[in-house]
Amino acid sequence: MDLTYTEEEEAFRSRLRDWLAKALPRLPPRPDPSDWPARRAYDTGWQRMLYDAGYAGLHWPVAAGGRGATPTQHLIYLEETERAGAPYVGANFVGLLHAGPTIAAEGTPEQRARWLPPVLRGDEIWCQGFSEPDAGSDLAALRTRAVRDGDDYVVTGSKIWTSHAEVADWCELLVRTAPIDASVPKHRGITWLALPMDAPGITVRPLRTLAGSAEFAEVFLDEVRVPVAHRVGAENDGWRVTMVTLAFERGTAFVGEVVACRRTLTELAATAKRNGAWDDDETRRQLGALHAEFTALWRLTQWNVSASTRAGGAPGVGGSVFKLRYSHARQELYETAARVLGPDALDLGRALTLDRLSSLSYTIAAGTSQIQRNIVAERILGLPKGR
Repeated sequence: MDLTYTEEEEAFRSRLRDWLAKALPRLPPRPDPSDWPARRAYDTGWQRMLYDAGYAGLHWPVAAGGRGATPTQHLIYLEETERAGAPYVGANFVGLLHAGPTIAAEGTPEQRARWLPPVLRGDEIWCQGFSEPDAGSDLAALRTRAVRDGDDYVVTGSKIWTSHAEVADWCELLVRTAPIDASVPKHRGITWLALPMDAPGITVRPLRTLAGSAEFAEVFLDEVRVPVAHRVGAENDGWRVTMVTLAFERGTAFVGEVVACRRTLTELAATAKRNGAWDDDETRRQLGALHAEFTALWRLTQWNVSASTRAGGAPGVGGSVFKLRYSHARQELYETAARVLGPDALDLGRALTLDRLSSLSYTIAAGTSQIQRNIVAERILGLPKGR
């Protein structure tokens, strides 16, 4: 097997590097992390630059407005943008990595034409309305209700941990369109809706995280009317559509972060050599083990991206293997960072300190590690479902 890059791929890398060298100096200063309107403007501005240069939705299918790049080109893009210190997707996260790919895979031609171009241009931001106060890991137990009234659904309920709700234009919303019936699996009766965040009856209350940021919010829905035309997939078939969304969230949404972690690890090793932490045998052992871990995760990423392309664009259950191991590896990375930094690890002015606090959520976000283990056990190893 030839694992070297082709001349065409290296030419793509060279063009991308040249563009990044010219584009990044034109960016304004990064905004205060707590100023979400400013962060939205910064992130959508960068997205528009990518769009104008032909790099937005690079790996999306051409039919969805993307560029139809090969998996290798997509991975080169991630490597080079991270190497250059380019912005990540930021507030565009849900639209670009969750909702957009789901609509591309499951939406009607009219829905794709309406929602995908604004995502790619950076014109509209999406948030995710899945989790509820009493239905976190047990997502199928959600109770936000949608009642059909003519050409609308009337939605009442609440969501929690709604990513970027305070600056979003749209929300990928899970609702219950049939009551929970003990005689059938409770995931039957769920529907996937595109909710306009400016609709009457919506209240957004930001939630502050351990790191001091507020990228999540509670969302309260009081008889909010959502057109039936905003339903993606059939009524009561939302669980299947949701599995597509979660496959993207677990399988490819964290790809860029693996590259970022590898860069952080390199910087951490350099810091250890400067401050004397490198002289500790255990610290060197941990850094070496993490280097092997993230190298393996990058190879798994390459495999998952290639597999999703062969499957028509939707990642498979291999995404759960990746999500499970990556979540723990990220936490181990920042625990090692605390060991290297010593007392400086308590400095909240350091990016590494804030990233360490953020890493604590990764074994919960996008499906807990317990949920991922169940998926791996049942769908890959063929073990029986738990009772």
